[in-house]
Amino acid sequence: MISNRQYLCITILLAISLAATSQGTTSQGASYKDPLSCKPPLGRELFHDYVDREQKNILNIYGKTDLDFIVSSNEEINYLVTRALINKVDALQCQIEKDSTMGSQVKIGYLRGLEKMLKYIHGNLKGRRVNISSLPRMVEGYENAMQKDKMGESIEHVIDAASYEVGSAIVNSNAFEKNQGIKISRENLIRKYCALHPDRVFQTMRENPNVSFLDSIIKIAAYKFPGQLYDYAAANNKLGNAIKKIDDPMVKTVSKMATSRGSGQLYFPFLDNILKGKTTFEEIDELKDDSIKYYKLLVKTRLDYVERAINKDTTYAFEALNQKLEKKAGEIFVNVINGLHEQEDPVRFRIIQQLNAQELYYLIVLSDGIIYTSSYTRGVYPLMMSRINQRGDSLLMSVKFDKYRKFIKMAAGYNTLNDFLKTFPDSKQAETLMTAFVNGLERGSSLEDGVDVADSYTSISEDNRDLANYILGLTKWNYERTVKENNKRGMVIYNLLYKLFLSADSTNNIDLSKELGIPPVYSVNFKALSNDSGQVVMQVFFYGDKDGQNIFQGFLRQFGNSNWKITPSDKWVTISSVKGKEVLIFANRPLPEETGDDEKAQHALDEYLAKNNLKPTVVIHRGHSYYAPYTIEQILPSAKIVFMGSCGGYHLIHDILENAPDAHIIASKQIGKTAINQPFFILLMEKVRNGNDIDWIPFWQELNKTVKVEGLEDYIPPHKNLGAIFIKAYKIAMGETSNKQEL
Repeated sequence: MISNRQYLCITILLAISLAATSQGTTSQGASYKDPLSCKPPLGRELFHDYVDREQKNILNIYGKTDLDFIVSSNEEINYLVTRALINKVDALQCQIEKDSTMGSQVKIGYLRGLEKMLKYIHGNLKGRRVNISSLPRMVEGYENAMQKDKMGESIEHVIDAASYEVGSAIVNSNAFEKNQGIKISRENLIRKYCALHPDRVFQTMRENPNVSFLDSIIKIAAYKFPGQLYDYAAANNKLGNAIKKIDDPMVKTVSKMATSRGSGQLYFPFLDNILKGKTTFEEIDELKDDSIKYYKLLVKTRLDYVERAINKDTTYAFEALNQKLEKKAGEIFVNVINGLHEQEDPVRFRIIQQLNAQELYYLIVLSDGIIYTSSYTRGVYPLMMSRINQRGDSLLMSVKFDKYRKFIKMAAGYNTLNDFLKTFPDSKQAETLMTAFVNGLERGSSLEDGVDVADSYTSISEDNRDLANYILGLTKWNYERTVKENNKRGMVIYNLLYKLFLSADSTNNIDLSKELGIPPVYSVNFKALSNDSGQVVMQVFFYGDKDGQNIFQGFLRQFGNSNWKITPSDKWVTISSVKGKEVLIFANRPLPEETGDDEKAQHALDEYLAKNNLKPTVVIHRGHSYYAPYTIEQILPSAKIVFMGSCGGYHLIHDILENAPDAHIIASKQIGKTAINQPFFILLMEKVRNGNDIDWIPFWQELNKTVKVEGLEDYIPPHKNLGAIFIKAYKIAMGETSNKQEL
């Protein structure tokens, strides 16, 4: 690194140099060179101008003037890049022009190559595919390759000694197409690219199937990305045919799967056991057409893979097995018992009677967000516990504690965690389980485990104060541990969780917005709900089943007083306030779902709102839980309040946050009830119509006085949505997002 004094001297010298060269600028401002020292003849002047133009294009990306070329905070890099782009390129142009050993066409070829290399650099800089600090090495490498080429020597060693980035810029200049080393240089660049991007090997080989190292690199990539191998082996093209000829156990096995008509994807989850001789194609053939037997084999294989993972044994296609198991759990069982929710239990749960405790366990942990509350509480959970003789400890040991955090989170969410922990014969075992539940959250790259712990705490604190205090103490201990280890991720996770858990007890008076540096948790400012015109726009989603049509009529009756005006249309109704603040409520008509007209009505309303720049800040879902995903996918980032009126909507808060990261979400962990949904909506409408801020704690107290049925305790207000708050706070703490919110 050069000192500030050295840099100042260099900058002055560079400025003098640039000033001197600028004296030779043409009337168009195109040239940097002294016309007296290397003035080209008219026949080549245009090609120099092309190079000059590309120099200016690159300069314009970073600097306002030739002397203001700031590419980084490192002054030495700025100097070296500026010197290479201006002085070195200019010198190279002069060198080409003054070389008496070159004919005119050769000079033009090298000038065009220099122009194309700069154009390549410019284009890739704009796409952020090239690091500007590599520019000096690119110019130097081009000059070295030019010298080799001029002498009739191969450029192979120049390209081989360069990085992929530098070598690619030189080769893409097209100045050395006739050089004897161009073919091997291109191959070497492909090899370097594959080393830098191993996940793109198959795509790269598809584009370059004639490289000499095809077989060897496919063998390596096959073991890292067997799923990609499957996809490319199935293709009827040059690469696919080449893959099928490779003599390697992995490649041959996957190729056989990929070319099996209609069955390949059914074999693939068992790839590792097939390779190790534990399972055969024939054994899978015997049961693949029986969906229940196939699911059972998936569970058995998962348990085998989990045990091997515990023993540090690598298994191929583990993720493919997980995806297939989750898909089959939903398709074969969960969707069926959900769909029979109106039937008697013996009919509804008949299909799961063939499953053992472990197979039922995976139905639970793989259906978070899709299994109905009643499907869990009346069907899968009690049957699972009866099959394991009401022993929770035996259950978790039998599944080798696989996905136990997800199970605990769901048990807490469905209010069965206390019941589950009571089945442990020794209370110390339950404590040990919860210790494992809280410890080690800093490991791994996802937030799923931390979110599961956060989501569980509210339920635990309401039902088991002693256990909640134990978890609180564990969280504090883990925070102190990660501080000692200087583990930033761990410190952030446990600090957030500790403050969140303290806030669950209102007597602690924890201000989460202040403590965590996140947007307001306890309130939504009225200004945040209104647009630039002062309007509050709300959107209500209805669905065209019988229940939806009945609820829609009750919804309209709420606005039969003089404060509101209803304007009907074919596909939606518009409800506007007559008194107070301007509130616009848009609700699609619940047209028949059999014809898909309810979906068409929603999309027509979406288009109308978008066309008129009406962005909903309040979104209401009125429909069964199986309709909830369709509402969520239409929620816009503008949403500040989202109310999920369906059963189990609480389990979807993280999906909602993907679309509306600033949303305050209200949802039920259990049954969604019209007798609760309507009072909530009426109270919210009146608050907004009167221009009030929405303060959740007093709002909830007021709502509690108006609700006349049981079940409000299952609705989680925004300030108690600890999982949602955890996600927001973590991203801000780790610098992944901004904490700014419209006030």
